[in-house]
Amino acid sequence: MARVVFLGTPFFGVPVLEALVRHHEVVAVVTQPDRPVGRGRRTLEAPEVKRAAERHGLRVLQPVNLRRDRATVQELRGVGADVFVLAAFGQILRQEVLDIPPHGCIGVHASLLPKWRGAAPIAAAILHGELETGITLMLTDAGMDTGAIIAQEALAIAPDDTTGTLTERLARLGARLLIDTLPAWLAGAITPRPQDDALATYAPMISRDDAHIDWRRSAREIDCLIRAYTPWPGAFTTLDGETLKVVRAHPTAGEGAPVLPGTVMEVGGGIGVQTGEGVIILDAVQLAGRRVMDAAAFARGRRGFVGSVLGSEAAPDTLRGR
Repeated sequence: MARVVFLGTPFFGVPVLEALVRHHEVVAVVTQPDRPVGRGRRTLEAPEVKRAAERHGLRVLQPVNLRRDRATVQELRGVGADVFVLAAFGQILRQEVLDIPPHGCIGVHASLLPKWRGAAPIAAAILHGELETGITLMLTDAGMDTGAIIAQEALAIAPDDTTGTLTERLARLGARLLIDTLPAWLAGAITPRPQDDALATYAPMISRDDAHIDWRRSAREIDCLIRAYTPWPGAFTTLDGETLKVVRAHPTAGEGAPVLPGTVMEVGGGIGVQTGEGVIILDAVQLAGRRVMDAAAFARGRRGFVGSVLGSEAAPDTLRGR
């Protein structure tokens, strides 16, 4: 049984932490500070990893910036860990921290590195229409997901996977792969292999604007965008100047009608939107400040929805120029 320090913040890290608790001794958990949420941002919300750690009575450290927090670094030196494990912590570690445990720091990354280095690898894989992704265990270095590969395992991306559903499956895979691999790593039986930097692709942090739907793109591309940005920030368009989230949708065969991209139409009893290539069927939508609704029910209650052009307020000149 190894003595482990775990570093992680969002849900992706929770199954990994839970597996470590079952199989090893977790001597400390490092996570991001609680963050303000809600109206007025007056309520503090703890990271999901912190909540999981507290359920197990584990020691929790929450440095604002581990690169500058000398006190936390000193605490980590004193806990006597054999290995650090990092899963979506959200901060790049200095070499000084990486050098503390004798068996290094194992990063659990949600892609098949060197593909999709960076903050949002799961969303990037869906957004770009990948058929598979996976988990990489790497020997974390001071770069951004550039460490040598310890182990990898692929996972197929289902046609209806969202970032939410795929995150859950990858987190479970990462936990299992870590527990299966850790004994051989601690025994010195694995030689990590360097990544090929020439093959690297990058998955930067996501902003809300990334989820704005451009109806001139193909139905397949828009489907990927909607799934990539579910549950956050949520793909959106505009309807009569209001924000309309597309919660669920799916592409359909056929080119549709000779109308502007973004035009809402009835398709076989459902509600479709013409895109730059093909039609996408809306399954569920949400007007700003309202509840999520079945798209067909929304259309029945919203006069003029069928025949409207979504997103037309955002770029009227572009649309007129088509």
